[in-house]
Amino acid sequence: MLTLMNLNQYASKSAQPGLAVGKLESLRIPIPSLAEQARIVAILDKFDTLTNSISHGLPREIALRQQQYEYYREQLLTFPQHNRLEK
Repeated sequence: MLTLMNLNQYASKSAQPGLAVGKLESLRIPIPSLAEQARIVAILDKFDTLTNSISHGLPREIALRQQQYEYYREQLLTFPQHNRLEK
């Protein structure tokens, strides 16, 4: 919302430009209807669930793939021991 607004009109004209609190307090910011807020919450909840499942599931998947890699590496690089002839 704030990126769409031209906030320069509310900035103070001093050496260190800043937003004048008094001017910002008088701004009217539209609030979405309850139905729209509920729709936004539903979208954000789905996104939160997805990111949490990725952050928990991905490290486990990586660990399992590492174990699988190590298993097959050992299978490929381990050669059977033949009976050696002793003198």
